[in-house]
Amino acid sequence: MIRMLLTASVLIGSVTAASENGTAEVIRSGSPTCKAIAFTFDMCPVRDGAGYDAPLIETLISKRIPATFFLSGRWIATHEAEVRALLAVPFFEIGTHGQVHAHLPMVDADRQRKEIQGPVTLLQTRYGRRAPLFRPPYGEYNDATVEIARALGLRFILWNAVSGDPDPQLSRTRMVDHLKATVHDGSIIVFHANGRGRHTRAVVEDLYQDLVLTRGLKPVTVSTLLDGCEAGQTRDGTEPSH
Repeated sequence: MIRMLLTASVLIGSVTAASENGTAEVIRSGSPTCKAIAFTFDMCPVRDGAGYDAPLIETLISKRIPATFFLSGRWIATHEAEVRALLAVPFFEIGTHGQVHAHLPMVDADRQRKEIQGPVTLLQTRYGRRAPLFRPPYGEYNDATVEIARALGLRFILWNAVSGDPDPQLSRTRMVDHLKATVHDGSIIVFHANGRGRHTRAVVEDLYQDLVLTRGLKPVTVSTLLDGCEAGQTRDGTEPSH
């Protein structure tokens, strides 16, 4: 069964689900006891434009906001300088987003494996970087997608807070208000950094002011959100009782 998780303006639940046969999990958020959030940015391939939101990246760097980027293989192949720039930032994390941004449930398992493995291999061979996080294009997957990711040793990362930044109908204010009402402890937020996001940089700045500086939610990478809090950090910063 195809799980179509969202369009640009539709929310999904903040839960962690398992595939039907129990072999691998699909991660949508961190623990609700973790007072942290993850800003994530998809790098889908683009036909027009630079395919790289430089002002957004500069903002993240200047404010030292940890972020996780999911790069498609086609984007990697045409943005060598940008890939190296992202890899050089110590508080950025890199994952993959399929080879050509295909609708994975629409193709057979062999094609899915090639689509998923392509950018993983490219990052390893060309840049010497292991990328253990995977996000399916469009948030679409079926049981084969999950099983292939598991077999390749990848963590299957989705989200539970939707920016809607590719939607030209959404204003900056509407996006911010929606996310402020949606994001909570342990949230994974999805944006785009390929130049197709509308108001992305401004929305990130607004959220940084509200969620981080005012509400005290710590921005972290996805891996830190999942592993750091699971290692014992509770919402109030104390060790959990056993």
